[in-house]
Amino acid sequence: MAFVGRVSRWIGTALLWTVILSSLTLAILPHFLDARYYRGSASSHFDGEHFFNPDGSDEVFTPANGFATIARYALGNDDRPAWPARIAVTPARPPARVEGDRMLATWVGHSSVLVQTAGINILTDPVWSKSAGPLGFGPTRVAEPGIRFEDLPKIDLVLVSHDHYDHMDLTTLKRLWDRDKPLIVTSLGNDSVIGQAGVPATARDWGGRVAVRPGIDVVVNRGHHWDSRWFTDRNRALWSSFVVRLPSGGNLFFAGDTGAGDLGWADKAASYGPIRLALIPIGAFRFTAGQMASGSHIGPVDAVEVYRRLGAARAIGVHWGTFRLSYEAWDTPPKLLAAAERCTGQRGFGTQPIGRTVEVPAYVAPPSRPTLSRVDLLRCLDTPAVKALR
Repeated sequence: MAFVGRVSRWIGTALLWTVILSSLTLAILPHFLDARYYRGSASSHFDGEHFFNPDGSDEVFTPANGFATIARYALGNDDRPAWPARIAVTPARPPARVEGDRMLATWVGHSSVLVQTAGINILTDPVWSKSAGPLGFGPTRVAEPGIRFEDLPKIDLVLVSHDHYDHMDLTTLKRLWDRDKPLIVTSLGNDSVIGQAGVPATARDWGGRVAVRPGIDVVVNRGHHWDSRWFTDRNRALWSSFVVRLPSGGNLFFAGDTGAGDLGWADKAASYGPIRLALIPIGAFRFTAGQMASGSHIGPVDAVEVYRRLGAARAIGVHWGTFRLSYEAWDTPPKLLAAAERCTGQRGFGTQPIGRTVEVPAYVAPPSRPTLSRVDLLRCLDTPAVKALR
């Protein structure tokens, strides 16, 4: 048995070094892999070569620390809490269409949500693949999609927030395009990446609009993030959130993937009209024990402030529970969100099981939400129950 254990460790170490050396090989070939996805004039968030956060970038994810993180995770010496190997999912079978003011929302998993309203079917960051990474490598989903692909109704509009693999799945986008020919809306440069799969996409800068049909359009809105497909092509394409402006009942907001930054992007989204439903990330925020946010991912502490600034009537917490991307336990995001909601006295922001379709009421102005500073919120959350969340 000892010999078998030694062999297993040798094989594991060899595989790890193979991954690391392969990644390093990619990193030293920048002229080959550093594709230029967008060409245009410099702006407040584009220097002519790369995009950047105008409110400042507060963390740098480089190939070096990325490989170090991968190594810690692969060797199992990072003390991360264990995740379940599999989460049971009962897939939904949504209707073909939802007309008028009625709105249905089904969480497919991670940042993929089907929203049906006003006669159109909208998908956000659709990912049906088993893993989120290049060439089939990367985090593997612990929960099957909440809708089987064959049970998806015809999709009219797809929103793609940026080019990270857990948000831009070219295989899924190709399947959707071949089947439904949907309008795919994204931000600058991502149309080039999506085009590599033979799929056309419509790209806009922050503040740009795309007409869907009379009375319905998409506004590409700012976020606080970064992008890369191969480490060395960092920030060659733009990241964004979206507001889908609807004829009645209130708008849809999709945050994509974002850190807090100055949170001005949430204020801007609110300026486009009342938000009926907001899809706000709450997971992959903890990369060391006890961390409450990272520079490029908000957790529940900042998500409740986003919800308040949006003035949204309802919100669903997404970007958790599907792909293990960070340190926190599988169910820490919803538990911490519930605690933060209690501290702020908010209502209407929660989570739902993957594959459950929920009815979203038409917009009604939410009760006044008193501002609670982040310091005061963290003080309120300084309890044994919250401290026990890993």
